[in-house]
Amino acid sequence: AEIANAIGAPLDVFLVRKIGVPGHPELAMGALAEGGIVVRHEHLIREIGVPHALVNQVIARERLELDRRDRQYRSGPNPPHVRDRIVLLVDDGLATGATMEAAILALREQQPAKIVVAAPVGARETCARLSRLADEVECLEMPAQFEAVGVWYEDFAETSDEEVRRLLDGAGHGAPAGKDDRPAAGEVVRRGAIPLTGGADDYDRLVAGVGDAQLVLIGEASHGTHEFYRERALITKRLIVECGFSAVAVEADWPDAYRVNRYVRGAGPDREAVDALGDFKRFPAWMWRNADVLDFVGWLRSHNERHRSSPVGFYGLDLYSLHASMQAVLRYLATVDPDAARRAAARYACFDRFSGDPHAYGYATEIGLAPSCEREAVAQLVELHRQRAEYATRDGRVAPDDYFFAEQNARLVTNAEAYYRSVVQGGVESWNRRDRHMFDTLMALAGFLGPAASPARIVVWAHNSHLGDARATDMGTRGELNLGQLVRERFRNAAVNVGFTTDRGTVTAATGWDGPALRRHVRPSLPGSVERLFHETGIARFLLPLRTDLALASALATPRLERAIGVIYQPETERRSHYFHVRFAEQFDYAIHIDETRAVEPLERTSMWQQGELAETYPSGL
Repeated sequence: AEIANAIGAPLDVFLVRKIGVPGHPELAMGALAEGGIVVRHEHLIREIGVPHALVNQVIARERLELDRRDRQYRSGPNPPHVRDRIVLLVDDGLATGATMEAAILALREQQPAKIVVAAPVGARETCARLSRLADEVECLEMPAQFEAVGVWYEDFAETSDEEVRRLLDGAGHGAPAGKDDRPAAGEVVRRGAIPLTGGADDYDRLVAGVGDAQLVLIGEASHGTHEFYRERALITKRLIVECGFSAVAVEADWPDAYRVNRYVRGAGPDREAVDALGDFKRFPAWMWRNADVLDFVGWLRSHNERHRSSPVGFYGLDLYSLHASMQAVLRYLATVDPDAARRAAARYACFDRFSGDPHAYGYATEIGLAPSCEREAVAQLVELHRQRAEYATRDGRVAPDDYFFAEQNARLVTNAEAYYRSVVQGGVESWNRRDRHMFDTLMALAGFLGPAASPARIVVWAHNSHLGDARATDMGTRGELNLGQLVRERFRNAAVNVGFTTDRGTVTAATGWDGPALRRHVRPSLPGSVERLFHETGIARFLLPLRTDLALASALATPRLERAIGVIYQPETERRSHYFHVRFAEQFDYAIHIDETRAVEPLERTSMWQQGELAETYPSGL
């Protein structure tokens, strides 16, 4: 408490219990900590000869005491939310270090940015051992003959539960004895929410929180909600203008998005933004051919015309464009090396028998009806890579970004070939291949746009399910990873991710794959979901700074349901089709909730979309 006051840091307890030797409770033969972590000093147990059954009895007794103290010290079962934060672990002294070791191991599971251990006195060998587990260890005194911690204190009386509660209550993290006055999660959210009023300062806290981050990942809870697209564009414009971000990378196919990139940078034949979106023909076309994207692309072109020395690009990360990418490679080689183009055409001819249907290719090769084209796809990528230096210097006829575009298309062919085969196998592999490809493309793009000394800053647009950390969701339990997880593992605090939620409204979605775009009603969120929790705050639109508000993050650390609508919406099976469990505060750094939303407007609005879905009360009106 004294240290927390001195440095202005939040104070809480991290509960750890020593597993004492029977008859000598101060001698630790291990420790257990919150989160189920148990540390056993097996060498000491063997040396003293304590039966394992007796050790387990002591562990069971100490676990009960751990639970009792948890109920005494705080009203809820959750320790403070510490992911990406510096954690200072303070103890009165380090003898065997068993309790501190258990605390370090337990806290590592929560992925803090750094763990610093501090104690006024400790055994030299213990402090040295702990320095291999923690990021930093500060032992002010390390006497040669340590004996016990209590020897080094004039008064070593045990701190009472009442004093602990008093200190925690003063810090805003405790609950007085016999009383649960910690505010419910909904109240914490209501207090921590930053209302969004539509003013120019709406996202000041978010932009300030981005700081020097290299990557900002902005999600969406559906692929068909106007407000998600609009707010994402507003935030991105501020990041470009105020923070110098130089690229937008989206959940779209590489060649389709590259046509937009050429347009916004003033290259290529397209004269209008709507023409630049012309390659987005594959289902779901409305995902990128919609009014909000059209407005953003037009704004980006105008911005680049005003800042010709530092244009902002627009790039795709996805891998569905197997045949379009092959054609792009062939067009590039025809320009720089006709002989290489003929060799590439011969290799890619392996795919011709499937009439441009990559799913047919995957099915036929996986069940043995046809040989795979893996070798040919990889061989083409290798040859193109080997010729990089030569193509880049040929009479200066081909710009470096043209080579990069072609190389990424060749890499996409190899990854898409493997992806479509993995789809047939089922399981998590196809999802993981796709998100690894998006991550690899993002890394290649970052490397191309900026050197290590001055890295490019990139905004990423994709669905929440790709950008929220998979480790905090049911996805991670199933063995699935995603782009958000891979980015966090690589960049840690140099990346920020933002999620969106909504309670109700309308959405543009289909009822089945390759179906027409429909304007459908989004049903009110289910009880027990984060959306329902946010709806019950009574605030129509708000921002949650989960990364910087410890109380808010801790309140949203428990598992809850979260809704995800992709390009298909099936309300009749909504719980099974669209909800999964998440630890919301670990999934996102910031969240934006818009209670009622409306469907994004496709550029091709059919009569079916215009008519919309019949009201649930039709025909009675009740």
